[in-house]
Amino acid sequence: MKLDAPNVSSPLSVLRQLEWRVRHAVENVLSGEYRSAFRGRGMEFDQVVKYEFGDDVRDIDWNVTARLGEPYRKKFVEEREVTLLLVFEDSPSLHFGSGAQSKREALMEMAGLVMLLGAVNRDRVGFVHAAPGEITFREPVHGRGQIMHAAATLLARPAPEPTDEAPEIPWRFLSRAAPKHSVLIWLGDFPPFGSGGAGQPDGWTVLQRRYQTMGFRVDDPWERSLPSGENFAAYDPTAKRLVTIDGSTAEREAHASWVKEREATWKSLFPDPLSRLVIGTDENRLDALVRFFHMRMKTGRR
Repeated sequence: MKLDAPNVSSPLSVLRQLEWRVRHAVENVLSGEYRSAFRGRGMEFDQVVKYEFGDDVRDIDWNVTARLGEPYRKKFVEEREVTLLLVFEDSPSLHFGSGAQSKREALMEMAGLVMLLGAVNRDRVGFVHAAPGEITFREPVHGRGQIMHAAATLLARPAPEPTDEAPEIPWRFLSRAAPKHSVLIWLGDFPPFGSGGAGQPDGWTVLQRRYQTMGFRVDDPWERSLPSGENFAAYDPTAKRLVTIDGSTAEREAHASWVKEREATWKSLFPDPLSRLVIGTDENRLDALVRFFHMRMKTGRR
């Protein structure tokens, strides 16, 4: 299934198919997992509001109620509308794929699923698409129609051409792009800091304090383990050419070292295991999201 087709109707068609799956998951599988993973009942007091029928009587502020002569209750930060801000780092390396789908196609589908989850749960959803030499920003919007349009815009972004230039994410701008306590999900390839990566972004620690930060990554099976055999060919999207891997001990040791460095980079950006999600191009993306949100809810993560 191609997600990066040049016309907008293709992404919309894909999104409608994904939306049915998302609604089914939310209504029959996820239930409260998504909402609990992002919202939950918190202890950070926000303000006092008028009590309405159906509100929890345990939240009534009796001092304010006695002073004003009508019931008021305490409102908490987690009860406010959630804003999801997706940061899609579109690098040429995402074109790699040893199977039916490239990493970019799988990651785009992942982004679409998350945006649709936000639409189904009546959240505000926006995105930043960062490609070499190009930035596209869509401010967070509310409502199924607007979120579907934003998601189609993201899925329709043209794939970047092979280049030595890395995408530049506007982190300073992002620190003010969404309200405090918003959920920022960074989707990308996350190479090792020493392999084309620029290191931890400036101000990343500040962003982690301001937002709930999560990282979503897609791996190809060949990245996890080189195929057996002596010689095999692979397409290198960064060099735009076929390369031959001889399968020697030296090649496999170099690959294992790269995997280790990449995991170290990944964990330094997202130290909490429940703030990072890695799935394979051969795995079901929606099932992976269900497991991710279920684990966050089970452990009480907010």
